[in-house]
Amino acid sequence: MHIAWTSFLLALVVITVVPGPDFVLVMGNAVRSFRKGVEAALGVLAGLVIHGTLATLGLSALVAAAPTALFVVKAIGAVYLAYVGFMTLKAANKPIAEQPPQKNVFLRGMLCDLLNPKVMLTFLSLIPQAMDPHAAPLPQAALLSAVTVGVFAVFWMIVVPSARQLGRLLSKPKTRAHFERVCGTALIGLAASVLAT
Repeated sequence: MHIAWTSFLLALVVITVVPGPDFVLVMGNAVRSFRKGVEAALGVLAGLVIHGTLATLGLSALVAAAPTALFVVKAIGAVYLAYVGFMTLKAANKPIAEQPPQKNVFLRGMLCDLLNPKVMLTFLSLIPQAMDPHAAPLPQAALLSAVTVGVFAVFWMIVVPSARQLGRLLSKPKTRAHFERVCGTALIGLAASVLAT
């Protein structure tokens, strides 16, 4: 079984660290309350587990087994990555938005993740591209889904305890702009590589 680990992990790490709705929700709660930050992160991870389960039960495998469907998903994924990249570059000079702690933080985190198109495309586009078409799809989808959830879990384990420091760091216009430009450029480059493969 030859899984494309290098390109998969590279794309996954970039997708993970680029600020999105999940990041804003978790950071907004964690900056003010460690417990609320943990609740939000656990909700996000619950959403990831649901995405991973659906992928393992057949969505990713179905796409990987159909060349035309895989091409369509790759094209959609590439366009979305490029769009996110350009939007990230466009927003490079804007300060990070932070949401105040709210009730039902776990549920909000889960719904935020489930409705996040970036996460949907991670499971429906990125995972099938990394799979070996000559090997059984189910074990690969399960493994790649588990790795995806694990990478995000490690990310939140770093972000939540460091929320106050990260919030201060990313609130600095120059630091934030540099971070956004690096992420935006990386996403555009990944979009091009997706179409080229």
